[in-house]
Amino acid sequence: MSDTNFTAALPPESLHPELSGLLPVSSLRAEAIARIRNNLRPGQQQMADWQSGPLAISAVPGAGKSTGMAAAAAIAIARQYERSSSRRQLVVVTFTRSAAANIKAKIRKFLRDDLSLPQTGFFVYTLHGLALNIANRHSDLSGLQLENVILITPTQSHRFIRTAVEQWIVNNPDVYLRLLQGHQFDGEETERLRRQSVLRTEVLPELANTVIHEAKSSGISPEKLREWSKQTTDEYAILSVAAGLYEQYQNLMRSRDFIDYDDMILAALRVLENDSARHIEQNQIFAVFEDEAQDSSPLQTQLLEILASNGEYEGMNTDANNRVSWHSPLNLVRVGDPNQAINSTFTPADPIYFRQFCEECDRIERLATMDRAGRSTRIIIEAANFALKWINNQWLATTKTNNKQQTPDNRQVPFRLQTIRPVEVGDPQANANPARVGRGLELYTPRDIHHTVELLSQRVIELFAEDPTKNSAAILVRENRQGRWLAEALTPMCKEHKITLYDVGERDRRSHVPQEILALLQFCDRPHSPDYLKAALEALVQRQLIPTQDLNALVSLPEEFLYPGPLAIPQPETEQKAARLCRSLLRARLELPLYQLISFLALTLNYDQAELATADKLAERVNQQIAGNNSMGGMLSALSEIVSSERFEPVETEDSEERYTRRGQLTIITMHKAKGLDWDYVFLPFLHENLIPGRFWVPPQSQFLGDFTLSEVARAQIRATLHEESIIPDVSQAWEVAKNLKTSEEYRLLYVAMTRAKLLLWMSAAQKAPFTWSKPDNLQEQAPCPVFPALKRQFPECVVNLAAISKQV
Repeated sequence: MSDTNFTAALPPESLHPELSGLLPVSSLRAEAIARIRNNLRPGQQQMADWQSGPLAISAVPGAGKSTGMAAAAAIAIARQYERSSSRRQLVVVTFTRSAAANIKAKIRKFLRDDLSLPQTGFFVYTLHGLALNIANRHSDLSGLQLENVILITPTQSHRFIRTAVEQWIVNNPDVYLRLLQGHQFDGEETERLRRQSVLRTEVLPELANTVIHEAKSSGISPEKLREWSKQTTDEYAILSVAAGLYEQYQNLMRSRDFIDYDDMILAALRVLENDSARHIEQNQIFAVFEDEAQDSSPLQTQLLEILASNGEYEGMNTDANNRVSWHSPLNLVRVGDPNQAINSTFTPADPIYFRQFCEECDRIERLATMDRAGRSTRIIIEAANFALKWINNQWLATTKTNNKQQTPDNRQVPFRLQTIRPVEVGDPQANANPARVGRGLELYTPRDIHHTVELLSQRVIELFAEDPTKNSAAILVRENRQGRWLAEALTPMCKEHKITLYDVGERDRRSHVPQEILALLQFCDRPHSPDYLKAALEALVQRQLIPTQDLNALVSLPEEFLYPGPLAIPQPETEQKAARLCRSLLRARLELPLYQLISFLALTLNYDQAELATADKLAERVNQQIAGNNSMGGMLSALSEIVSSERFEPVETEDSEERYTRRGQLTIITMHKAKGLDWDYVFLPFLHENLIPGRFWVPPQSQFLGDFTLSEVARAQIRATLHEESIIPDVSQAWEVAKNLKTSEEYRLLYVAMTRAKLLLWMSAAQKAPFTWSKPDNLQEQAPCPVFPALKRQFPECVVNLAAISKQV
């Protein structure tokens, strides 16, 4: 499908030809609707013109998705008032609670100020909130008694995952032994213990966590996974192992009345299988609007399609030409941007599903595009468009070279061919496509990361010099360790020039306070447990209190590590430092009263003021809970409940995303967290190939299994089956697919980062940088992200001459 066809405007009558011009709407309200519509861009107007049926809207960054959806929702509610006296509601679904609150406020404003209507007639939910609401209303059908269950998010470190791993090992000794042997094994005891640690604490928990997310979100049972595993021939039977871990996890969840987010969706779908309950739910809804549709999983999409169906929902049908069609009309509007899908490598979301929805809607002339964006100055838009097309062209060229007999699948390229266009003259947005600051796009190649900080600091000082309260700025990093290093390096400059520096990663670290404290207390309680020792060491490494090292080797023999005897091999300095710190924790356990332990551990972890406040809050909560059972066991039980139920909130003075975009502030934030936000000036340092798109590598400690990871192979095999590919890929093919998924997502992440900037986009790739940011002082030559040299060639006027800057200084 060509880009021209994709962006073609839809005439209003094509959205609802059978009703257009026939429904009575009061003249005053019709005038109000017309005013709202006239203040929208063409793509937004297409959404506002919707009256029934399915509609896909693919929106570019900065196109005003939430404003367009809020306006369209308010107009749809107004038409529903005129159309009937029924109390049917519009359901609006979005991805996060903050986005839900934002769009709810906008819909209410349109209803109140523009349409003079009651601020009712609609509900705004997150997807999981909607599912939970349905499950709760029909608890007899859903099987969820909310007063008796606890919600968790499965993670690799969750105790249910760890317990499932241990139970699977006990029940499958032969398969576990095969994994332990790997490709080569000489039977040496120390190596066997090290491999045991790697399998039990890393490989198998990661496999379980990945497969549970992927399978449950698609409605795949452990039994189905086992059936699929029969079609594979890999030496480890990866899908079979994954099915066993998944089954153990499910049994644990059921036995202890826990649910996860996927269980909410499954429970709601169980309700909707009942004819009576389904009709009750459908009769309350006249339409469903979904925002951020590129982040939906198959089950979530199925839930929305059932609710949006006018008749008996039987799902989608595939004809002989592999085209999708629906059995019954859907009053479903889905808005998203497949080019901003940046969660698919660590969640079950896959942009292919929204792409398929767009293709089907395009086939029946129900596809619209919001391609006009007023956020950024024109040079930034040109750079983002160039990066998108260049990456797709490189991907297609590589695919043709590697697969000469295959035609590249355009649905699998990193980006949908979709061009951001500046807004037209007379656009209602104030200061749309603003004038650029400086060159608008500035491309730097510093000597090293320290030179990067110098150049970045100099530019920040220049930009904030005139009026610090006028503009906003952010540094977007790929990982939190970069942000922490930058915050430390930039603090003196910001203090000198009275620039507020806000490191978003600090708050994220505070949210991990309970987990870190629990890890250290569990070690203090059972210091000879390899699992607890490793978890404690990982927390100390994360806090940069001990050097990064092979922890699996340390925990294979805990006694020798903690208290080496006179005949033991001398420990290296890094190992000695770790052992000394661990012994100090054990002494504190013996010498301090229980109620002081959490505060002591907080100080040991070198927490900042806000983290200490969070730890104090945690200590108070735990001490209250164990008042009648003042013991280490009681404290660990209380802490485990807090961590597993995720009910504990860190100390935070503000609770709005506005704190990230305040004027006069320099924000350090990850590229992932920056999605949905924008700043006047955006800095993208450290654009190196080893991070974007990154090297898909196998951690050294698990290379005994082969040149792949079990979790990524399983993910690729499951997705291939879900995408109805004829053959499940073998290990080598699945690993290549996983590489492509990772590469595509990293490039989309860069695209998202570039499109956050309004007036100036500052990009740099230093000649020397760390191989890993856990050791930022270990500099070596690093290749730039492949897009960066291409941008320099395409926009030579934006390449900054560093020699000229040095002379000025």
